[in-house]
Parts: sequence; C-alpha cells; structure tokens
Amino acid sequence: MATATTAVTSSSAPPAGLRESKKQETRQLISDHATRLFIAQGFEQTTIAEIAAAARVAKKTVTNYFPRKEDLALDHQDAFIASLAHTVAHRRPGESALTALRRAFTDAATAADPVAGFSGPDFARMIADSPTLTARLRDLHDLRESALATTLATTTDTPHDDITPRTAAALLGAVHRTLFQRIQDLTLADESPARITTTVTTEADLAFDLLEPSLGDYAVA
Repeated sequence: MATATTAVTSSSAPPAGLRESKKQETRQLISDHATRLFIAQGFEQTTIAEIAAAARVAKKTVTNYFPRKEDLALDHQDAFIASLAHTVAHRRPGESALTALRRAFTDAATAADPVAGFSGPDFARMIADSPTLTARLRDLHDLRESALATTLATTTDTPHDDITPRTAAALLGAVHRTLFQRIQDLTLADESPARITTTVTTEADLAFDLLEPSLGDYAVA
C-alpha cells in the first residue's frame, strides 16, 4: 500500500502520455531553433550553446535529445534510413520490390515529402554549403541501402551476406540517391515544388525502367 507521501508524488506526476507529448514539444522546439540558426549562420558556424540559448534550455538538454550536432539538422534521418526497407517489407501481394519502390517514390514526389528530398531552397542550400552535413547525408544513404539489403534478404529467404540482395539494394539505392540529389539540385535552382515533382516523376520512370530487365520479377510478395 502506498504511503501518503508516495500517493501525493504519484498523483502530482504528469501522465505518461502528457510527459511524452512535452518531450516531443521540447524536441521540436530545439530542432526548429537549430534549423533557423543553421540557415541564418551556417551549420559549422552555429554552436550548441547558441541553440540552447535560443530554445531556452540547457546545453545538456540539447545533447540529450540530439547526441550529434548533425542530428539537429537532419531530424528525419530515422525515417529516411528505414524508408526503402519499410516499403519493401509492406509491399502489396504480387508486387515486386522494384514496383513497390517505384510506386512509393511517385507518391512521395506527389506529396513533396521531405524524406524524399523536398526541403525548400534555404534548407537545401544549408546542406550543400556544409561539408559536415554533406558527408552525413552520404552516410545516411549508405545506411538506408544496408537496411534495404537486409530486408531483401529476409523477404527472399536468402543469407544476409549473399551477393544478390546486396546488389539489388545497391542498384535500387543508387536510383534513389540520384533522384534525391536531382530534387536538391532543382530546389537550389529555385524551381517550384510542382515543377520539381513533374520533372522527377518523369525521370524516375526512366531510371526505374533501366532496372526492370534485371529486377522486375525480383522479391515478389
């Protein structure tokens, strides 16, 4: 049985759902201030102390939510890494990995999804101007490709070190890298989101068509 003291402590603590909501609000607040400062000053030139001061939190709070400075700028990275593997794992019955990824990219381009590369000119310029963020983005592409290879191996009941899923993931990953960079380049050229969507959707069809002879029937659900 709880004592009077513990009962008061328990009743005064915020519910778990509220605590999680507050954590998400704090995380978003820090991320928003960091992005604003990165765009205004440059990624390399902005310090964690400046971000903490802008968000009115302690430096330790910033690093608790974002262990690395790059995480503050690339806060969709978990979704980015998992995106291709998730699409393949949840492909429709009778759908190949290639068909599922083609469909998902078209949907993402239509929605101007940030995970696909739609970020706006200021953000795209911030990435392009930062050697640190450019290098980190390459790492994220590698991690996404590796996650896709693992899922392809699992769904085809193939050993994870087999060359086939690794090669398929490399080919599919290369198309997505190319399309991601194409979106960034068009964004930096001040093309409108609608124009970018039209352009990359057409170019995606050409790119995916190149893989049809080798991967059109691979990893069919």
